[in-house]
Amino acid sequence: MPMNKEWALTQESFDALLAWLDPDREVAGRKYEEIRRGLIKVFTCNGCHEPEDLADATINRVSSKLKDIKDTYEGQPYLFFYGVAKNILREYWRRKPPPPPPQPPDNGDEIEQYHLCLERCMKQLTPHNRELVLEYYKEEKRAKIDHRKKMAERLGIALNALRIRVYRFRAFLEECVRNCLREATI
Repeated sequence: MPMNKEWALTQESFDALLAWLDPDREVAGRKYEEIRRGLIKVFTCNGCHEPEDLADATINRVSSKLKDIKDTYEGQPYLFFYGVAKNILREYWRRKPPPPPPQPPDNGDEIEQYHLCLERCMKQLTPHNRELVLEYYKEEKRAKIDHRKKMAERLGIALNALRIRVYRFRAFLEECVRNCLREATI
Protein backbone atom coordinates (compact mmCIF):
# COMPACT_ATOMS: atom_id res chain seq x y z
CA MET A 1 0.00 0.00 0.00
CA PRO A 2 1.55 3.29 -0.99
CA MET A 3 2.14 5.42 2.05
CA ASN A 4 2.92 9.14 2.16
CA LYS A 5 6.34 8.43 3.61
CA GLU A 6 7.61 5.46 1.63
CA TRP A 7 10.97 4.13 2.73
CA ALA A 8 12.68 0.99 1.52
CA LEU A 9 13.86 -1.49 4.10
CA THR A 10 17.48 -2.38 3.29
CA GLN A 11 19.40 -5.34 4.69
CA GLU A 12 21.41 -2.92 6.83
CA SER A 13 18.30 -1.27 8.28
CA PHE A 14 16.69 -4.68 8.82
CA ASP A 15 19.78 -5.85 10.72
CA ALA A 16 19.68 -2.69 12.84
CA LEU A 17 15.98 -3.28 13.55
CA LEU A 18 16.66 -6.84 14.68
CA ALA A 19 19.54 -5.66 16.89
CA TRP A 20 17.16 -3.13 18.50
CA LEU A 21 14.60 -5.86 19.19
CA ASP A 22 17.10 -8.17 20.89
CA PRO A 23 20.88 -8.74 20.91
CA ASP A 24 20.31 -12.44 20.16
CA ARG A 25 19.45 -12.55 16.44
CA GLU A 26 17.29 -15.68 16.78
CA VAL A 27 15.24 -14.13 19.58
CA ALA A 28 15.04 -10.88 17.62
CA GLY A 29 13.73 -12.77 14.59
CA ARG A 30 10.96 -14.34 16.67
CA LYS A 31 10.05 -10.95 18.14
CA TYR A 32 9.97 -9.45 14.65
CA GLU A 33 7.59 -12.17 13.42
CA GLU A 34 5.36 -11.75 16.51
CA ILE A 35 5.22 -7.99 15.98
CA ARG A 36 4.40 -8.39 12.28
CA ARG A 37 1.64 -10.93 13.02
CA GLY A 38 0.24 -8.61 15.69
CA LEU A 39 0.25 -5.65 13.30
CA ILE A 40 -1.56 -7.70 10.66
CA LYS A 41 -4.22 -8.58 13.25
CA VAL A 42 -4.61 -4.91 14.22
CA PHE A 43 -5.14 -3.85 10.61
CA THR A 44 -7.41 -6.81 9.87
CA CYS A 45 -9.59 -6.05 12.90
CA ASN A 46 -9.87 -2.46 11.72
CA GLY A 47 -11.30 -3.59 8.37
CA CYS A 48 -8.26 -2.78 6.23
CA HIS A 49 -8.18 -4.45 2.82
CA GLU A 50 -4.39 -4.96 2.72
CA PRO A 51 -3.30 -5.66 6.32
CA GLU A 52 0.04 -7.24 5.32
CA ASP A 53 1.03 -4.19 3.27
CA LEU A 54 0.07 -1.88 6.14
CA ALA A 55 2.08 -4.00 8.59
CA ASP A 56 5.08 -3.78 6.27
CA ALA A 57 4.61 -0.02 5.93
CA THR A 58 4.59 0.23 9.73
CA ILE A 59 7.81 -1.77 9.98
CA ASN A 60 9.39 0.40 7.28
CA ARG A 61 8.38 3.58 9.08
CA VAL A 62 9.77 2.33 12.41
CA SER A 63 12.99 1.31 10.65
CA SER A 64 13.31 4.74 9.06
CA LYS A 65 13.09 6.38 12.52
CA LEU A 66 15.31 3.88 14.29
CA LYS A 67 18.51 5.96 14.18
CA ASP A 68 16.67 8.81 15.92
CA ILE A 69 14.97 6.76 18.64
CA LYS A 70 17.04 3.68 19.43
CA ASP A 71 19.26 5.38 22.03
CA THR A 72 16.51 7.38 23.73
CA TYR A 73 13.39 5.21 23.47
CA GLU A 74 12.38 3.65 26.77
CA GLY A 75 10.02 0.71 26.95
CA GLN A 76 9.29 -2.34 24.88
CA PRO A 77 9.96 -1.82 21.16
CA TYR A 78 6.68 -3.49 20.17
CA LEU A 79 4.81 -0.60 21.81
CA PHE A 80 6.54 1.83 19.46
CA PHE A 81 5.40 -0.28 16.48
CA TYR A 82 1.80 -0.11 17.66
CA GLY A 83 2.02 3.66 18.11
CA VAL A 84 3.24 4.01 14.54
CA ALA A 85 0.51 1.59 13.38
CA LYS A 86 -2.12 3.95 14.86
CA ASN A 87 -0.76 6.76 12.69
CA ILE A 88 -0.71 4.56 9.60
CA LEU A 89 -4.27 3.49 10.32
CA ARG A 90 -5.34 7.16 10.54
CA GLU A 91 -3.65 7.86 7.20
CA TYR A 92 -5.35 4.83 5.70
CA TRP A 93 -8.81 5.98 6.72
CA ARG A 94 -8.13 9.57 5.63
CA ARG A 95 -7.33 8.31 2.14
CA LYS A 96 -10.69 6.54 2.00
CA PRO A 97 -9.51 3.30 0.42
CA PRO A 98 -11.23 2.03 -2.68
CA PRO A 99 -14.17 -0.25 -2.14
CA PRO A 100 -13.47 -3.97 -2.09
CA PRO A 101 -13.39 -5.69 -5.46
CA PRO A 102 -16.76 -6.40 -7.04
CA GLN A 103 -18.49 -9.58 -5.95
CA PRO A 104 -18.10 -12.43 -8.41
CA PRO A 105 -21.01 -12.50 -10.83
CA ASP A 106 -23.84 -14.98 -10.34
CA ASN A 107 -25.03 -15.82 -13.84
CA GLY A 108 -23.23 -16.96 -16.97
CA ASP A 109 -23.55 -13.66 -18.87
CA GLU A 110 -22.15 -11.67 -15.95
CA ILE A 111 -19.29 -14.14 -15.52
CA GLU A 112 -18.44 -13.89 -19.20
CA GLN A 113 -18.51 -10.07 -19.07
CA TYR A 114 -16.34 -10.08 -15.95
CA HIS A 115 -13.76 -12.31 -17.65
CA LEU A 116 -13.80 -10.17 -20.80
CA CYS A 117 -13.20 -7.06 -18.69
CA LEU A 118 -10.42 -8.72 -16.73
CA GLU A 119 -8.77 -9.88 -19.94
CA ARG A 120 -9.05 -6.38 -21.41
CA CYS A 121 -7.54 -4.83 -18.29
CA MET A 122 -4.73 -7.39 -18.06
CA LYS A 123 -3.74 -6.47 -21.63
CA GLN A 124 -3.16 -2.91 -20.42
CA LEU A 125 -0.27 -4.16 -18.28
CA THR A 126 3.11 -4.75 -19.86
CA PRO A 127 3.83 -8.43 -20.59
CA HIS A 128 6.39 -8.49 -17.76
CA ASN A 129 3.95 -6.98 -15.23
CA ARG A 130 1.12 -9.24 -16.40
CA GLU A 131 3.35 -12.29 -15.84
CA LEU A 132 4.41 -10.91 -12.44
CA VAL A 133 0.78 -10.59 -11.27
CA LEU A 134 -0.19 -14.03 -12.51
CA GLU A 135 2.85 -15.65 -10.92
CA TYR A 136 2.33 -13.79 -7.61
CA TYR A 137 -1.10 -15.37 -7.10
CA LYS A 138 0.04 -18.95 -7.73
CA GLU A 139 0.07 -21.53 -4.98
CA GLU A 140 -1.75 -21.66 -1.64
CA LYS A 141 -0.90 -21.60 2.06
CA ARG A 142 2.77 -22.24 2.89
CA ALA A 143 3.69 -22.90 -0.74
CA LYS A 144 2.39 -19.41 -1.58
CA ILE A 145 4.68 -17.81 1.01
CA ASP A 146 7.72 -19.74 -0.19
CA HIS A 147 6.89 -19.01 -3.83
CA ARG A 148 6.65 -15.25 -3.18
CA LYS A 149 9.98 -15.23 -1.31
CA LYS A 150 11.63 -16.98 -4.27
CA MET A 151 10.03 -14.49 -6.67
CA ALA A 152 11.43 -11.55 -4.70
CA GLU A 153 14.88 -13.14 -4.60
CA ARG A 154 14.78 -13.84 -8.33
CA LEU A 155 13.77 -10.23 -9.03
CA GLY A 156 16.45 -8.93 -6.66
CA ILE A 157 13.99 -6.96 -4.53
CA ALA A 158 12.72 -7.18 -0.97
CA LEU A 159 9.56 -9.18 -0.36
CA ASN A 160 7.89 -6.00 0.86
CA ALA A 161 8.76 -4.25 -2.42
CA LEU A 162 7.21 -7.16 -4.34
CA ARG A 163 4.02 -6.92 -2.26
CA ILE A 164 3.75 -3.19 -2.87
CA ARG A 165 4.39 -3.58 -6.60
CA VAL A 166 1.72 -6.27 -6.99
CA TYR A 167 -0.71 -4.31 -4.80
CA ARG A 168 -0.45 -1.35 -7.18
CA PHE A 169 -1.12 -3.56 -10.20
CA ARG A 170 -4.04 -5.19 -8.43
CA ALA A 171 -5.54 -1.82 -7.47
CA PHE A 172 -5.24 -0.74 -11.10
CA LEU A 173 -6.90 -3.95 -12.31
CA GLU A 174 -9.76 -3.70 -9.81
CA GLU A 175 -10.51 -0.13 -10.86
CA CYS A 176 -10.21 -1.02 -14.54
CA VAL A 177 -12.58 -4.00 -14.19
CA ARG A 178 -15.06 -1.89 -12.21
CA ASN A 179 -15.06 0.76 -14.95
CA CYS A 180 -15.34 -1.84 -17.70
CA LEU A 181 -18.31 -3.51 -16.01
CA ARG A 182 -19.94 -0.12 -15.51
CA GLU A 183 -19.50 0.68 -19.21
CA ALA A 184 -20.92 -2.71 -20.18
CA THR A 185 -24.16 -2.05 -18.24
CA ILE A 186 -24.74 1.38 -19.83
